[in-house]
Amino acid sequence: MSRRKKKRDEGQEESPMPNAFGALDALGGLPAGPQGALPEKTSKRGQKNMKRGRVDIVRSTAHRGGKAVTVVKNFKGIGLPEKQELAKKIQKSCGCGGTVKDGCIEIQGDKREQVKQLLEEVGFQPVFAGG
Repeated sequence: MSRRKKKRDEGQEESPMPNAFGALDALGGLPAGPQGALPEKTSKRGQKNMKRGRVDIVRSTAHRGGKAVTVVKNFKGIGLPEKQELAKKIQKSCGCGGTVKDGCIEIQGDKREQVKQLLEEVGFQPVFAGG
């Protein structure tokens, strides 16, 4: 047993903590709480964010041997793990391959319409950019 514990044990007994709400017992005439149902939540905490900002959808063929690729750019406030998860979801629904490079999601093939629908479901505002 350490010295501190011995001193504490040998010393006087600890006094109990005073009841912080003891004075409220004397006030007998307090009204009861609300009788009706609780008000509906007005907080949006815990709900899905449906205004996540604008993203650009571009069809690109440069440096790919003439093959078309759908590129989703300009994500704001979204990290790499979430981009990878979103890319995986898009790939599965489009039935094609894809990757995340340089902060952009690249999907194989010209799948702009399908990608736009998926991004709208997640809460982004997709815009077709480029030619």
